[in-house]
Amino acid sequence: MTVQFQDYYKILGVDRKATEKEIKSAYRKLARKYHPDLNTGDDKKKAEERFKELNEAHEVLSDPEKRKKYDLLGNNWKQGMDYTSTPGNEDVHFSYEDLGGVKDFSDFFNTIFGGGGMGQGFGTGRAAPRRRQRGSDIEAELKLTLEEAYKGGKRTIQLNTQEVCMSCGGSGASGKVACSSCHGRGFIMKPKGLEVNILAGTRDGVRLRLKGQGGQGIDGGSNGDLFLKIAISPHQFFSLHENDLILDIPLYPWEAALGTKIDVPTLDGIVNLKIPQGSQSEQKLRLKGKGFPKASGGRGDQYVRLKMVNPSKLSSKEKELLKEISQVKHDDPRKALFSGRKG
Repeated sequence: MTVQFQDYYKILGVDRKATEKEIKSAYRKLARKYHPDLNTGDDKKKAEERFKELNEAHEVLSDPEKRKKYDLLGNNWKQGMDYTSTPGNEDVHFSYEDLGGVKDFSDFFNTIFGGGGMGQGFGTGRAAPRRRQRGSDIEAELKLTLEEAYKGGKRTIQLNTQEVCMSCGGSGASGKVACSSCHGRGFIMKPKGLEVNILAGTRDGVRLRLKGQGGQGIDGGSNGDLFLKIAISPHQFFSLHENDLILDIPLYPWEAALGTKIDVPTLDGIVNLKIPQGSQSEQKLRLKGKGFPKASGGRGDQYVRLKMVNPSKLSSKEKELLKEISQVKHDDPRKALFSGRKG
């Protein structure tokens, strides 16, 4: 039988002389990108096919013995070539037993290594003994408001996780055909609710590891882990800079000129802030200890940045008063722009 050759090195994007560490790193990076749970809509089906290719390539290249047997195929490794038994390989026997169990692999894989009932391949064609297999890791994004990240606490999330298909036990096969329940994948997706503990002061981009909450293991293998990446949504008023919070507060010119007291929101509640007489636009006033919790202990500060605004509409009385003020002699605020100039 002639089947299309699968270039496992090209699938993982590594050189044929790549180390085990390089192969593992490339697989993890691509597996996260194309994991079916992290893709939706039209991209989901493409991601599932790509994910299956990556698993097959990793299955072979991550094991020194399997990789050695794969490399024996010789010149037929070139992309786009069909595979048939090559001279010098007639006495080389492969069996699916070497690969550790039935999976939903390609015709090329089953032809070369055997399929334990899904294709005899080269070798004995004996049914392969099952082995323990760790469940896959899952990555997901957890969106938080700034207030939720600041206060921390428990958060219940809903996500889809992999569970071993009960119909085929995770093999992906039912007799000589693909399992109809899981369509040959060996697992099914089920919704799951989890309670996550968010530490106070959690930052954007932090990855939380929930051990054993990923894909289900096969034949007693341990479950994979769930990795949650924190994404803090932009806040309408506050901005976070390291441990400090910045809040812009609008002021009328007379409030800044005469000084006043105003209510200011913080993530802990409302505080009363004194605005000094003669305050200027863009001036920052500090509220000590009202920022984000620090990893080393204590908290940052909140800075209130003053923004001068004018009323959009003026009454006749307001116009009259402002005209009176304008007629009073003041220092020219633009004087510095012309110092040292002649003419």
